[in-house]
Amino acid sequence: MAKKFWALASSAGVALLASFPVRAASWDDWSISPLSGSFGNLNYSVGGQAYGSAYWADQPGAPGLDQSGVTGAASLNARLERDYDSGLALALKGTFEIYHDQLSGDNYGSDFVQKIYGSVQTGLGRVDLGNSDGAAYALSITGPTVNPEVTIDNSNATFFRDPTTGRAFTNIFELNSAVESSLNYAKVSYFSPRLFGVQIAGSFTPSQGKDVLPFLNSGPQVANRQTNMWEAAVNYSNTFGQLTFGLYGGFVLGHNAAKTVGHRGLTDWSVGSEVDWSINDDVKWSFGGGYREANTYVFNIDNAGSNTQSLHLSTTISYGSWSAGVEFGNGRSDGLLGAPTLGTHALLIDAAYAVNTNLQLSAGWEKLNYSRNAGVFYNGAPVIGMDAGFLHAVLNI
Repeated sequence: MAKKFWALASSAGVALLASFPVRAASWDDWSISPLSGSFGNLNYSVGGQAYGSAYWADQPGAPGLDQSGVTGAASLNARLERDYDSGLALALKGTFEIYHDQLSGDNYGSDFVQKIYGSVQTGLGRVDLGNSDGAAYALSITGPTVNPEVTIDNSNATFFRDPTTGRAFTNIFELNSAVESSLNYAKVSYFSPRLFGVQIAGSFTPSQGKDVLPFLNSGPQVANRQTNMWEAAVNYSNTFGQLTFGLYGGFVLGHNAAKTVGHRGLTDWSVGSEVDWSINDDVKWSFGGGYREANTYVFNIDNAGSNTQSLHLSTTISYGSWSAGVEFGNGRSDGLLGAPTLGTHALLIDAAYAVNTNLQLSAGWEKLNYSRNAGVFYNGAPVIGMDAGFLHAVLNI
């Protein structure tokens, strides 16, 4: 797997360098721009992201469990847009995951299509139609991070493997402090302009289906499926001297279209806040966090009838191209119909150096503790602790 990943990463790197315009100078000055151009009145842009980590984990052993290795993922972003003199803008946007392994991936199930949707922008706001983030997730605030890919809250990369499945251990219950129950299901969303620091948004998701055109398919016919998901969010951001203050709240409600005993319709809400203090031209200190509560077991919307909570607190400090941060996470999911109550505590410390606007290198340490009130984990105990050190690189184009 390691050889396969690095071979793919090397090939992708060569292809990117050959395809995109590069401005070469010193290491901190070169940059890669998205591939862009036009077809008549249509403008296009193609970029992407690739990230990878080398890690050294310490978790309870099991026969054949490899506690070190590499993990990573890569995706492409594409955009086709036409602008009119009236201020109207029409766009088709897509994000596609072209590679991932069992420890890395997106937060939409790691399908090839992450997002694909149409967008209409006017002076009165923006309307999105298709597979996109819901309003409550798009406007969310959960606290600052050094590495969005390896954060302990809704992480896209982890370093711990469950030997019973071969997949990421965190799949049993992952912290996620922003409302995300509508995932990338087909939906229609509205985002208002930001006035006096306030932006509001709303979405309607007819079903759990990912069909590009909503309303034409009722989604998977599974028990306890959620339909008619309505969500709304408000985000406030304003600057007062050297301080920038942000505040967020959002919720989603859904209807259980195939209810069984012990299950209900969906209720999911969260709040968050962040303060950024620009101490001087070079130093900025940020701190904040988010809290989410849903009536779904481990945030699985097919299991509404429990109570799950997720808390994330974090702080970062940056000096020029350098940054460092600390994150704390805590979560609990009450048992449902024989499934155990799960608890998790997480801590992350990391530091990074931004080589330029495209490339960031970082190193860090992460600790996770899990507990359950019934049954045992693969180590034969109702509690399990694990930690890992890692080196991480991310390339954004």
